[in-house]
Amino acid sequence: MARHRLAAVFAHPDDDTWMVGGTYLLEGSDLDLTVVVATSGEAGLIADESLATRENLAEVREREERAALAAGGQADADVHFFRYPDGGLDGVDRSELVGRIADVLRAARPEAVVTFGPDGGTGHDDHIVVSEATTAAFHRVREEPGAEGAFRGLFYGTLPQSELDELYTRWRSRGIEVDPDAPFMPRAVPDDMIDVRVDTTTVAATKYEALMAHETQAPEIQGLADNDRDLIFATECFVRAWPPPGAGGDDRPAHRLFDAL
Repeated sequence: MARHRLAAVFAHPDDDTWMVGGTYLLEGSDLDLTVVVATSGEAGLIADESLATRENLAEVREREERAALAAGGQADADVHFFRYPDGGLDGVDRSELVGRIADVLRAARPEAVVTFGPDGGTGHDDHIVVSEATTAAFHRVREEPGAEGAFRGLFYGTLPQSELDELYTRWRSRGIEVDPDAPFMPRAVPDDMIDVRVDTTTVAATKYEALMAHETQAPEIQGLADNDRDLIFATECFVRAWPPPGAGGDDRPAHRLFDAL
């Protein structure tokens, strides 16, 4: 069986584990994976001072990203750390960022590229910049001579509104105050916009283990997952940004990412 080629382009270590970690596991050894991480997350959480210092957190989080990929069955992934400032992507020269992503995509020739949606998934500026830059880079390389057989689909990882509503209902039932408009809260799209809904229940426990390889970020992971793993890790959903949804009369939603190509 021919291996599928996927490029995952995200802002911080652990973003790709959250968004496509289940897909990594389901595709397993059939996947030829390229990962771009635009920042190394040096402004992030340090769960325990024995794990990292502010001075070496970027280096530690890069190791955690590789450990998470190994735990997710993708130890051989080709990983590119761009090492732009965490929280500062909006100040990076946009043409340079697009060019660097395009260079990686041009060399890897993925069939599918996945990144954040236009809202960044949480409204985080870094995420939004990566979404815009990846979209521009994808269209640049797919229009170049010799692109045949590659760049067949651009996908945005997202949440369906029904699942986010259910999560908030659960939180409120436990007395947790929910402000959907607060900074970095998850964003969702209407359910009928979902083009790919991957059932990840069979790999949910392993995806959680891969996330926990990001040890410095463990409290954030556990805080979201402890009581709601059955919901949070049940599916991975994507909007197909290119070709346009419905192109070719395809059935929606597809059940695996590459089925939507």
